[in-house]
Amino acid sequence: MTDPISDYLTRLRNAIKAKHKIVEIPSSRLKKEITKVLFDKGYILNYKFEEGEGQLQGNIKIALKYHPVTKIPAIKTIKRISRPGLRKYTGIDTMPRVLNGLGIAILSTSHGVITDKEAKAKNIGGEVLCYVY
Repeated sequence: MTDPISDYLTRLRNAIKAKHKIVEIPSSRLKKEITKVLFDKGYILNYKFEEGEGQLQGNIKIALKYHPVTKIPAIKTIKRISRPGLRKYTGIDTMPRVLNGLGIAILSTSHGVITDKEAKAKNIGGEVLCYVY
């Protein structure tokens, strides 16, 4: 697999379209950090990191979040921006605004995996991993 982050986002997207409550994804450090950001910003209900037998990293179990009455998912769109063939980096002055500030951009910076708003507050730039709204 050449792009594990894209695989992670695709598994989330497919589980949301199929209206699954829980999705299981192979784990890595970067995927764990992205999952923590999604949980902190309220896009997923809960998560659990599991150590797997025979696997080096284990799995991530993610409980997806839906509206209790209308069953609309919390994640409407999750889109990969930087990819192995074309990396996208941003500075503090060219920070992207996702859905006019209603969505988030997840960045990989020297301070870890954070959102665009946190990166602006810390005055740092980084690689734009994905947009979520």
